[in-house]
Amino acid sequence: MSSLSRFTCAVSQPVVVGITGSLRVREGAERAGVNAAYPHSVANAGGIPIILTPLVGSDHTAEIVGRLDALVITGGHDVDPELYQTAPSPGLGSLDRRRDEFEISLFHAARAQHLPILGICRGLQIINVAMGGTLWQDLPSERPGSIGHERSDAARDARVHRVRIEPETRLCQILRTAALTTNSFHHQAIRSLAPGLTASAWAEDGVIEGVEGNSTGDWLIAVQWHPEEFFSQTDASDQRVFPALVDAVRGGVVKQMVR
Repeated sequence: MSSLSRFTCAVSQPVVVGITGSLRVREGAERAGVNAAYPHSVANAGGIPIILTPLVGSDHTAEIVGRLDALVITGGHDVDPELYQTAPSPGLGSLDRRRDEFEISLFHAARAQHLPILGICRGLQIINVAMGGTLWQDLPSERPGSIGHERSDAARDARVHRVRIEPETRLCQILRTAALTTNSFHHQAIRSLAPGLTASAWAEDGVIEGVEGNSTGDWLIAVQWHPEEFFSQTDASDQRVFPALVDAVRGGVVKQMVR
């Protein structure tokens, strides 16, 4: 088979995207799943969404990642401050240590196998902690500012505050804009940025809203807002992160063939 034929075959193969889910008790039963906006966004981008539950456990993450082409780490619970050697704050919300450990293990396995990775909200925070950074556990009590980041009273797709995106970053190239008004549902945020990450977006109060990996060989992007909530809006620039994730897999065709 010629090199051109091998390239064509690999590009035409489906892109399998793992999406991290959570465990919650509702109506008296424990339920595993994820906000459907995430798989909608991945499917709209041409990927095949696969939901990854923490019930799998951290012992099998390398095997799981070996069956994926890309990884999305989603929003949800607060991150356990023990993971970045900090005492709990009075403003700390609900925790799920099993999920923390599962996602951190998935992240490291995905990095080791050079998968494209997208982090969203809590996903950005997990990535920062996994790489050695720390978090504000509760912005209103620890870092009060002029912007309300936890807008639980707003619709999921309501755009509530501006974000400045650093020109010439990968995020700026993907979104095709240097400023964006975003939705916002978080009270935790990056405090100290992890080595190996570059801040690529900020809210007007200085809170980091986007990061990307320093390594030129890998595709790693995370945002603090929720671009998945705009899956039904074809003109939403934030939705471009999902086709960019899928395209990163197809662009790394040689890497996939070696894996």
